[in-house]
This record gives sequence, C-alpha cells and structure tokens, in this order.
Amino acid sequence: MKKTKLKLVFLMVIGVTVGLIISCKKDEDAPKKSVDAGNDPNFKIVANADAGLSSFNRKVEVFGIPIYAVPGVQDNKLLHAANVMAQYLDNDEDGEVDNSAVLGAMLKNKAFLVMWQKESDLNIEPPADRLGQDLGNDETNPGYVSAGNQGEFDAALEEIWHIISHAGYAQAYPEVFGEGAGTVLSNAMDVARGGRFTTIPGSYPDKAWYTYDDATCEYDCQTTEYFYWALTSLLGAQANRASEIRDEWRLNTPEKLEQTDMSVFKLLTNPLYKLPKVLPDGSYRR
Repeated sequence: MKKTKLKLVFLMVIGVTVGLIISCKKDEDAPKKSVDAGNDPNFKIVANADAGLSSFNRKVEVFGIPIYAVPGVQDNKLLHAANVMAQYLDNDEDGEVDNSAVLGAMLKNKAFLVMWQKESDLNIEPPADRLGQDLGNDETNPGYVSAGNQGEFDAALEEIWHIISHAGYAQAYPEVFGEGAGTVLSNAMDVARGGRFTTIPGSYPDKAWYTYDDATCEYDCQTTEYFYWALTSLLGAQANRASEIRDEWRLNTPEKLEQTDMSVFKLLTNPLYKLPKVLPDGSYRR
C-alpha cells in the first residue's frame, strides 16, 4: 500500500561509489557491544558491526540473509521478521529452503533487510553491490496472522516478500519474474492495470483491478507491488481487507484471484517455482 515514508528505498544495486567503496567486511572501528540473544529456538540475535550498517546495532541471519535492527526496534519484532522470512523461504518448514535458486540469487546479490524505528534511521549509504529493503518497527504486527488476519496489518508480510521477490525470484528467473516490461509477471500486471503504463495514468480503466497510483513507484516498482498483492491474496492475507485496500487492489481473496487474474494465478501455483503455499505467521518450525 502507499506509505508516507519512502519504501523500496534500498531496492537498487550500487555499482560504483565516489570516493569510498563500502565493502562487506566488518567495521573494525565499530564498538562491540553485547546484545540479548532472545529466546527463539531457531534464531539468535547477535551484535552487528558490518561495514556501512554500523548504526544497526544487532542482526539475525536467516539462511545467510541478514536482518539488521537499530536499538529502537523491539527484539520480539526482529525475531518475528526472521521467522516470517524463514517461513517464506522454507514454507514446508523442513529445515531446507524450498527453492535453492532463489536463495542463491539472494546470497549472490548480498540481500538484506533493515528494521528502523524512526525514518531518520534510514539516512544511510546502502552498502555497495547489495540489494536491500526496509521494515519499520511500528508497522510490524506479530499477532496479525495468529488473530485470523484481523486487526492492524503486519507489514512484515509485505516488506520481507519484497526483498525475496526482488533479490531472489526476479534475479533467478528474469524472464518470468523480472520486473521490467515483457516478462511473464509484468505481462500479467499489464492486464491487471488495464494496459501497459510506464507512468501512472490520470485514471485507470474501469476494468482494471490493480490501480496503484503512487507517482514515485515506477514500472519495475509497480511489478514488485503487484507480485506482493497477488501472492498474499492467494495465501489469504488480504481476505479481511477488501475496503481498506480497494483503491489499490480488488482481488483480495484466492477465489477472486483465480476467477479474474487467471494468468498470475497460474504462475503463482506453478510447482516449478516452489512459491509459498502457506501464509507465514511468525512461528517457524514451532
């Protein structure tokens, strides 16, 4: 959905920096402070000193993908994000990633997630040659799914999927899940929007069911958002949000998706790509 802050701020590759090249080595000058490891049976919070991200004092790794957090982020929300990421990647929760090509692409692109408490926490230089995404402490609601998808939406379901789709699926299967024009996913999106629009139209055609109108979200961003809306609707996350999300997305249930957006339904249910079948609730292997 449209945010007051800048989302997808890190969904870029920084190929060259001027003056200072930020590497993935540890920041030798960063203070080493102890942190509470938390009580999750699968994930431990550890102190962070990664170069370029030293303002994030701790992190959790999920299949090698780091999730960083500033001091103002609550430990339970950091661990919740780790569990959601793990459930997306290992949806059958057998301890093995479902799609190794997707994880391989994420690792190759040094994917990461940062969790912030204040918008000013995002005033950082993204590390070179990495793909990242941000998630706010206050927009993370661990109880949403366990409450029957009721109450304040859990933005972890959105932002974590964004980094998986952008750094994983779009990179592993560029002709299928790539975010530019002409891929299987973006072709389906063009139908959902009522046409191929490289900029936001003054008004969408009446037949459109995906009508995202944030002018800062260019075509590739629109594709990323479409992937999120379609998948989470298929998994049931949007079932109780029809009126809340109607200005952007109208196929909020699996039934509506299957009946109306047959192209994306066929894509998302194709076993070849091993996409999630169960909505994460933040309780990985528990």
